[in-house]
Amino acid sequence: MNLGTRKILDNSFTAVGMGSIVVMALALLVVLTPIVYNGVGAVFFTGTIEHRTMLYKEYGRGDSKTIEAQSATADRYRGEAYRMLSGFEAEMEGMTPEASREYRSKYAPVRAAMSSLLGPLPGDPQPMLTRFQYGQTRWEKAEEKLHDILYEKKWDYSDPTVMAKEFYVPRAEAFAGTKLAPLFGYVDKHLADMMQPQFTFYWGFFTDRSLDAHIFGGIWPEIQGTFFLAIGAMLFAFPLGVIAAVYFTEYAKEGFFTSILRSANSTLAGVPSIVFGLFGLAFFINTMKVSESKSVLAGSLTLAIMILPTIIRAAEEAILSVPKTYKEASLGLGSTKWNTIATVILPAALPGIITGGIISLGRAAGETAPIIFTAAVSVGSAIGIADVFSSPTPALSWNIYNLASEHEMASEIRHVQYGMVLSLVSIVLLLNLSAILLRAKISQKLKG
Repeated sequence: MNLGTRKILDNSFTAVGMGSIVVMALALLVVLTPIVYNGVGAVFFTGTIEHRTMLYKEYGRGDSKTIEAQSATADRYRGEAYRMLSGFEAEMEGMTPEASREYRSKYAPVRAAMSSLLGPLPGDPQPMLTRFQYGQTRWEKAEEKLHDILYEKKWDYSDPTVMAKEFYVPRAEAFAGTKLAPLFGYVDKHLADMMQPQFTFYWGFFTDRSLDAHIFGGIWPEIQGTFFLAIGAMLFAFPLGVIAAVYFTEYAKEGFFTSILRSANSTLAGVPSIVFGLFGLAFFINTMKVSESKSVLAGSLTLAIMILPTIIRAAEEAILSVPKTYKEASLGLGSTKWNTIATVILPAALPGIITGGIISLGRAAGETAPIIFTAAVSVGSAIGIADVFSSPTPALSWNIYNLASEHEMASEIRHVQYGMVLSLVSIVLLLNLSAILLRAKISQKLKG
């Protein structure tokens, strides 16, 4: 091959490599941008007086005098809206039965939207569920409810050749001439006065417990449960993985038995994660009885089995990358084989071993399927160290799926879903960053 052709090929491969990196970076940017943007909205947002009242009553957080003053201002403007509602209800009592029925069917969604916006209306019984005890806690949700109050959604079926199209008509037209007609313009004009919007930094999203299935509150139990499961998995898998790697590299002789073990390890690495979940349920819970039902211990053991092949492989490659002269020099000075492994080979291979371990830790933190049957619950409080042997726990990965697909108010708590995703991504990225920094520090120390 002449020099010109070689240069062309080198430049081509370089261009392809750089292009691949750019494409991967753009793909990562496309994925992470909405996660970061929406996830940050769980912590930084415009909160209403309902949010500040909820924090004070449920968590004892906030300045009582400020909240009372803002509530008094909000109640002053809300009082006029309440008078319009009660006036129209009294007006309906004097109508003919036919007119009363017609207006009541139109009035019901207005009253429901007002209750959702402002909380329980005067005369309503105290709701049992927390979600009905407060109005809209976020300003953007309050604006959505305002739209529901002002407009009624209808469908246009006039063209049979196309699908029906939705459109909105002002509700005020249906109540023209009644005592309720001024309500719509009043609420539209004084929404901010009734809700008292204010920029909010809700750091409690990471430290508070959830209320009413994550409709209010934070995600601390999920964060704590994720760490318990991931660290518990590493406590079991890391020592076993390193020991297995030492056996494969230093003690095992090539043969049928060793070949079977290596094949088993490789096969285990390719098993779908849901299979590990079913195995954990059948073996650790139903057979070994490590706990009566779901528990952090059972979930950690299941995750440990899942990440074990990765740790073995990473540790094995790290040990094999240690120069043979290190081992020969140690043995030549009279050291035993085990002492050479413990004091020379493993310390030299430590950066690679730790890197593989932390990468496996990140994977354990993000897995969902293995903990569905063994450890995770949809709603729960934070557990203590002593409870890991018998109690299940919420976890970020499982709760993200649960809130996005199975929650009855999934569309109302998108900020919680994205906040959980951002938290999980941040945890995994921090774990990988710590692996890079730890590896660099140990490598620098070994070089002296």
